[in-house]
Parts: sequence; C-alpha cells; structure tokens
Amino acid sequence: MSSNFTDPAAYDSATGEKLIIETPEQTSIEFPLAGIGSRFLAILIDSLIQGAIALVLSLIFVGISFSLGVAGFGRLAIGAVWIVAILIVGYFVLMYGYFILFETIWNGQTPGKRLTHIRVIKDSGQPITAIDAVGRNLLRIIDQLPFAYGIGVLSAWISLQSKRLGDFVAGTVVVHEKALEGAPPQWDTAVRSAGHNYGAIRLTPEEFALIETFLSRRSALDPIIRYKMADGIMRRIAPKLSLPPERPSNEKLLEELVQERRSTAGYR
Repeated sequence: MSSNFTDPAAYDSATGEKLIIETPEQTSIEFPLAGIGSRFLAILIDSLIQGAIALVLSLIFVGISFSLGVAGFGRLAIGAVWIVAILIVGYFVLMYGYFILFETIWNGQTPGKRLTHIRVIKDSGQPITAIDAVGRNLLRIIDQLPFAYGIGVLSAWISLQSKRLGDFVAGTVVVHEKALEGAPPQWDTAVRSAGHNYGAIRLTPEEFALIETFLSRRSALDPIIRYKMADGIMRRIAPKLSLPPERPSNEKLLEELVQERRSTAGYR
C-alpha cells in the first residue's frame, strides 16, 4: 500500500516556535517546536532509564566475573583487559544504541520523548528513518561536550528551530505531538454530508476498499503517518473525481466519498 503514497509537501519555514509545512491543498500544518526545557526533561528520563539498565548489567557482569574467578578461569591481567574492553563497548552501545534503537522502532521517540509527548521528525514533516536516527545520535558524542550537553544546548539556543548538531546533520527537528490533534477521531457513516457531488461512483471497488481500510484503522496511526496516507490516497484517486476549488481536509473528503457512494447504492 505504501508504494502508492507520495511524500507530503516539502518544508516551508519555521517562525517563532512553530514549524510550518505547506500541503498540496494550499493549507498549512503547524508543528509546535520542542524547546530546551522539554527536551532536557526527556533526556533526563532517558538517562535515568539508561542508568538503571547499566546498574542491572553491571551487577550481572560482576556476578559472572566472580563466578569465573572462583572457578580459576584465566589470569588476572588477561581478565582485566577483557573487562575494560567489554565495559567500553557496553557503554557505547547503551549510551548511543539506546537512542538509535528506540527512535527507529518508535518512529522518532524514546521512552523519555514519549512521556513528554515530543517526537523527532524530518524537516519536511516526514517520519525519520533508521539512517536519520543513526546520524543524529552519533553526533551526541560532540553535542555532549564539554559536559551536560553543553554544545548541544548552545546549538539549540542559537538555532531558530532549537536544533542541536545532530539535528542539523540528519535534517531533523523535535516537535510537540500537537500537529493533528484536531483531526476527527470518529467516523460517523450514518450522516450524509449534503453539498457537492464528487463523482464517487467512478472509483473502483479496490479503491474504496483502500479508503475503508484507512478510515477504519487511522485512529491507531501516528499523526504524521496518518496525514501522509490520507494525502497519498487522495493523490491517487483525485483525477477521477470532481473536486471543488475549496474542499475539506483529505480525511473529511474520504469520509464524504464513502458516504456518497453508499447513499447512491454504489458500494458493495
């Protein structure tokens, strides 16, 4: 299904504390930018989680080392080298792999970001990829200097979009999850919208199955993915429809198309 979707409109501008994305329908979607305060709270939560994980792993490692020592496994000098090597690798994986993993599988969020309701997205408004997550988080090595994210805080403070160096490299920005909170959460098919006839009868059963699937599952989608999917479906079917110069949002229009089709007994 995703192969039929086109990318949302390109990044337009950032004014004040908002990222503004212009859509193909000449409307704007505003993403409130996350400032230093909310991002610091998120990183604090993530750091506490990382600390707890490190403590548990350290206790396990100490227990294993003690068991091997009692069993007479290896010489002390060789064992010390391996301990240092494992600790270095483990620290790197925990400090940076943690962010890469969660931002990849949770679509731009870590546990800290999820609890503070912020998310990493592309400058264009699209979800980040695994490559983006790797790029922005490896730059934490520099952003953390000289201590307590000094360079990162300075970069975010002087940046119009509150970007740290990792965001500049990956082309990302951190926003509050409020962009599409006004989207209708329910779909009432019993109400027929009076007004324009879009010519829904010209759409194929497969296209209506696609619309129905989206409308029935949209509440479980991330807001950015939800917008992207609705926009992609409309781009696919728009050439078959009679659309007025001023039309409702993509989701509302998809609802009205299904209602129109059902009201004319054209849906099966």
